[in-house]
Amino acid sequence: MPADLAVIGLGPYGLPLAQAAVAAGVATIGYRTGPEAGSLSPAEQRRMLSGGFRPTTNATELGRVRTAVICAPTPRGADGGLDLSQLEAAARTLAAHLRPHTTVILESPVYPGTTEEFLRPLLEEGSGLRAGRDFHLAYSPSRVDPGNRDFTPANTPKVIGGLTPACTESAAAFYGRLTDKVVRARGPREAETVQLLETNYRHVNIALVNEMAVLCHDLGVDLWDVVRCAETKPFGFQAFRPGPGVGGHAVPQDLTAHGGRTLRMVELAQQVNNRMPGYVVQRGATLLNEHGKSARGARVLLLGVTYKPDLADLHGTPAQEVALRLLELGASVSYHDPHVPAWSVLDRPVPRVDSLYEAVADADLTILLQQHRTYDLQGLSVKAQLLLDTRGAAPTGAAHRL
Repeated sequence: MPADLAVIGLGPYGLPLAQAAVAAGVATIGYRTGPEAGSLSPAEQRRMLSGGFRPTTNATELGRVRTAVICAPTPRGADGGLDLSQLEAAARTLAAHLRPHTTVILESPVYPGTTEEFLRPLLEEGSGLRAGRDFHLAYSPSRVDPGNRDFTPANTPKVIGGLTPACTESAAAFYGRLTDKVVRARGPREAETVQLLETNYRHVNIALVNEMAVLCHDLGVDLWDVVRCAETKPFGFQAFRPGPGVGGHAVPQDLTAHGGRTLRMVELAQQVNNRMPGYVVQRGATLLNEHGKSARGARVLLLGVTYKPDLADLHGTPAQEVALRLLELGASVSYHDPHVPAWSVLDRPVPRVDSLYEAVADADLTILLQQHRTYDLQGLSVKAQLLLDTRGAAPTGAAHRL
């Protein structure tokens, strides 16, 4: 069966898009751009395949669709900026097979201007076609929130900015098949900057509440009670909660590596959030010391090592640095995570415990890094010798909170 849609890049942005398209009845093929790891479960992937999703390694099939959406990863490079190499490879592959009247949409996180200044020339040079005249070109920021059961692609508004008004309308017609609401931006740069603002908004606000967590601990104030009370304000406040660090695929962008533009708030937020794994280890070492134990030789159990609850995604997880710092202090580190059967830190395997309650009782210190639904924190807190809760998930008074 011929496909209507090609999703290029089957990582954290492409797989959920393909899943939404298949669910909406859109015949979809998926073209992998590299060793990508999406966040769909095996059961979800099986449902996609039974719904008609077809992975392919045949690039010629990219020229047989009406819409092609590029979701190639753009991770942080060695210079701190976004690495566009996989995006470039995807664009060159698509360009070689691009046909007139195709709608091409970019969803990868990029700097403002990338669609017009980077992607457009690659597509035009490789195809001999002209964007806005021979094919449609647009940008739409990905709004994937893995594991969120309240907001799905169907009820999450989709922002679109096309190179021309006709490009915008063509992209809007496609996304209108997947979502209840389409929001038209003035152009690709505005749509790209929406992604920039949304990503940085998350990181800046997490940094603020992380700083508040450190301050409140020093003052002897219960931050979690502060947040509980503050979020009752019906205007001018959105609740964020602290944690051991910030993970995920959407990296904060201060534009320093892109023309030297600096967003000071984002730069400071990165510094604050990057300090949190070290702060967690410091708090853990202090707790051990207060109970007559040294971090060196202590048995430390980490609960939940993924970056988000109830998912198997380890991308950017702060658990990595927490474990590394504990090992550097001479602690004996083990972990438990129902979604991660094996885990390594700097190619060094970390022992996984099988009997959770026995391991918690045996550990000198247990650190809750991720709040998976399967964890009975009331029961675990009773068993633990020392429990450091970085998520404020344990019952009040049952653990030492961040």
